[in-house]
Amino acid sequence: MKSLRIAGLGVTAVAALALSACGSSTGSGSSAGSNTPAPAAPMSSSMASGASDGVTTNADVFGPACSQLPQGSAAGSLDSMGPQPVASAASTNPLLTKLVAAVKATNLVDTLNSQSAITVFAPADPAFAALGDAKFTELANNPSQLAPILQYHVLPKRYDAKGLAAAGGSVTSLDTAGGPLKIEGTGDNMTVNGAKILCGNIPTKNATVFVIDKVLTPGTNKS
Repeated sequence: MKSLRIAGLGVTAVAALALSACGSSTGSGSSAGSNTPAPAAPMSSSMASGASDGVTTNADVFGPACSQLPQGSAAGSLDSMGPQPVASAASTNPLLTKLVAAVKATNLVDTLNSQSAITVFAPADPAFAALGDAKFTELANNPSQLAPILQYHVLPKRYDAKGLAAAGGSVTSLDTAGGPLKIEGTGDNMTVNGAKILCGNIPTKNATVFVIDKVLTPGTNKS
């Protein structure tokens, strides 16, 4: 995933990084019989949650493992990670030390940090532990084997949980050869290729992150 295929894909990334303007205006002139301006249309809850462009806030975060993140402005907290690009933010997240090691092993820190809008499914440390230390070490020492696996965890578009649920049951990762990722359920019951979301909708500067309980395997959903 050295190039992460993002340059080639142009990171179709995210058609709308800015929220579209809400409400409509009726013109600058006064209307006959009334000079009281119409009240501004309230922002819809879906737009407030970032559903239109996948951008989230701390208030959108959900999942049983979110309570394990540091609090306040400590390194690895939501407040600390939010302004940072995704690889830098992940490097401070206590749930993702194995993933960060894998990203560093394939020299992908700068590549991930430079993208404008992506979604990352981030296996928590126990997910990598399930592979076994020997397998993890083997992969870390063979970037050509590790790269497609990491690619399979990154989408070239930014989604929040509502956007994933509305994506029609599947999304395509940067590892297009690995086949689609199957999205099932909503909210706390959402799964990605059967992996449960431990902490979802985590905001970073250029990505929305979903910490999951399994390492996703390319080819799982290929027909």
